[in-house]
Amino acid sequence: LSELVKDAVKADCDVDAPNLYLFYDGRDIRKEYFYGEKKAVIDKKFCSGCNECEKVCQFDAIKDSKVDFFKCEGCGACILVCHHNAISLKEKKTADVYITQTDKGIISRAQMEVGSEGSGKLITMLRSNARKFADENSLIIIDGSPGIGCPVISSITGSDAVLIVTEPTQSGLEDFMRVMELCRHFGVLTLACINKYDINEKVAEEIESFCRENDVYLIGKIPYDDTVMKSINEVKPIVYYEGSKANQAIRQMWDNICKYIKYLNQ
Repeated sequence: LSELVKDAVKADCDVDAPNLYLFYDGRDIRKEYFYGEKKAVIDKKFCSGCNECEKVCQFDAIKDSKVDFFKCEGCGACILVCHHNAISLKEKKTADVYITQTDKGIISRAQMEVGSEGSGKLITMLRSNARKFADENSLIIIDGSPGIGCPVISSITGSDAVLIVTEPTQSGLEDFMRVMELCRHFGVLTLACINKYDINEKVAEEIESFCRENDVYLIGKIPYDDTVMKSINEVKPIVYYEGSKANQAIRQMWDNICKYIKYLNQ
């Protein structure tokens, strides 16, 4: 969709699997660090080797007075039982945050450190960076992550509209219902799209019925199309494959989205 919008600012908030920038030739014009976790650090000068910290750690992150950063959750329990003040929590870098300039506009994105997880604070930072490069008339398109966790909540909060992309499977329907309830909680205009709707038309009809009953606007149904895999392999957006059924459906969906954007601006 972002390929169909002229001068849109993009924020890739699916930080656990950021891949939007791969479709563009661009260069990073800004890089900064994001510190979103705290890890326990043991000062050997004060450690007596009593192993009380190891006994209390529920994540098996401490052994022989050494901390495994991949297991440590930064809960601070070890600090409470240390009588020698040998343990402290130190901020740890969890991601590199980039502003990437491409021939199709700005992308705000992040690259997670190995073993780190996305957080609502990181998503808020990516959105804030995107806003810095958007003028009053610019559209900011956010690629959110799956689920209903903190990163998704941060992606939704303050948005003008949310497009939920689901697939016609039972798990897809259940996940769709949960995300829809989340959008309703925040009072956000909710739009829906069924991807690969023709692989299970029975469940697709259930999703359509659910949308009608809950005032969710179904604005697109994208058919299964082998060309999508070809576009991924060739690192080329699907909208450039003119004979593609998925391309045609996505373009029609964008026309429908534009109608709602126009409605929001009235």
